[in-house]
Amino acid sequence: MNNEHKQRQAAIVTGGALGEWALPYIRSSDYIIGADSGAAFLVRHGIAPDLAVGDFDSVAEAQLPAIRAAAREWQAVDAVDKDWTDTEMAVRTALDRGFDRIMIIGGLGTRFDHALANVYLLKLAQERGAEAELIDAHNKIRLCTRECRLQPDEQFPYVSLLPLTPIVRGITLSGLQYPLHNATIRLGETIGISNRLQAAEGIVSLDEGQLLVIRSRD
Repeated sequence: MNNEHKQRQAAIVTGGALGEWALPYIRSSDYIIGADSGAAFLVRHGIAPDLAVGDFDSVAEAQLPAIRAAAREWQAVDAVDKDWTDTEMAVRTALDRGFDRIMIIGGLGTRFDHALANVYLLKLAQERGAEAELIDAHNKIRLCTRECRLQPDEQFPYVSLLPLTPIVRGITLSGLQYPLHNATIRLGETIGISNRLQAAEGIVSLDEGQLLVIRSRD
């Protein structure tokens, strides 16, 4: 693994409901990947992606020359002859290149199938030994498999916990308005919705399963 990559974060800007809200999350120190229309978003805002990847079927043909000229690397694939979504291609590329911290910016738009698939990519990253987070204007989503620590965030006051596996056992919460101790949540149950952080730090721990930790706002 490249030591430089271990010290940097891969920021994947992908389709969905992108807007000005996304710009503060894109740091010049990140390895910046533009996936499909995410690459067009970056170029429009004067940000040169380290990599532009995808089939670019969501990008106007007139925009492609500007993206190719701005991107340090370009990977275009056929829109039909491919197995993965553009976002999954970007995540897999970041993992293959040794990044163990990945931020997926966007990816939660009007297409629920794509949104849910992008949430599942958190599991792919976790299986490859990386920490990943999915962010849009109203949500920050991460996957907890043992322990997650939460810091105060006034922009995203709600904390919700939803199982990604059929059963999550041994859930203990501290520093939150509604504590749990050695609790079990099954897929389809909503007991973990709309909690709030009430301390300088919140801790979510569990013994078995995988739990989505969602910070959100209205």
